[in-house]
Amino acid sequence: MLITFLLGLFILLGAVLARRASNQALIEQVSISVACGTMTALALLELLPEALEHMDGRLPLMAVLVAAGVGVLKWLDRFVPEHDHAHGFHHDCTEENVTHLGVISAVAVMLHNLVEGMTVYSIAAESWRMGALMALGVGLHNLPMGMMIGSTLRNEPRRKQAAFLAAASLSTFAGGVVMKLLWFAITDFVVGVLLCLALGMMIYIVLLELLPHLMHAPRKGLSAACAAVGVAIILLSRLLE
Repeated sequence: MLITFLLGLFILLGAVLARRASNQALIEQVSISVACGTMTALALLELLPEALEHMDGRLPLMAVLVAAGVGVLKWLDRFVPEHDHAHGFHHDCTEENVTHLGVISAVAVMLHNLVEGMTVYSIAAESWRMGALMALGVGLHNLPMGMMIGSTLRNEPRRKQAAFLAAASLSTFAGGVVMKLLWFAITDFVVGVLLCLALGMMIYIVLLELLPHLMHAPRKGLSAACAAVGVAIILLSRLLE
């Protein structure tokens, strides 16, 4: 539960950075690059082996579940306003549309993070270390979304800003609460199913969200170095096993 709560704080951190950082583009690129390395290594070195073990060699079913994980995030992303991978989340928006964009983004992130919170909780219940690492990768991926919500709601009253940001942040924790309440029904096979779904979500985020952004990033060397740092985080964490 603590991991899912802390995961939601990345949304708030992104909103704070959107207000105070002098170089938001650099922060966004670094966070996405580290997330790309972390999530790629986590998927290949942790989630895939664990899923194979729990699913007991049911490869066709695994393929279907991984595809379902990709499909869930693809469907949820239909409700997120387009963010130009070539230029990050900074649009030339008219004054009357910018608040609408922020509200829609916040609502979409709530639903998106609810599912992510359920997934992270299920992984953390199996292995706190793997759950924490997955939360780190997902959190860094969500950092730019917090930046977008914070910047687009900047002209709204403070209470309204706080309400949307709090709801978007706590939605991950809410997903953890849902999984905790349902945990009595979670079997070893169900854990395998959740691992496969998480693997699919990870694949979607890396291939269709992070990599397209980094391909258009101005500092390719910086992206590669930060991605290597993300991989190193996973490799070093394996020493804790």
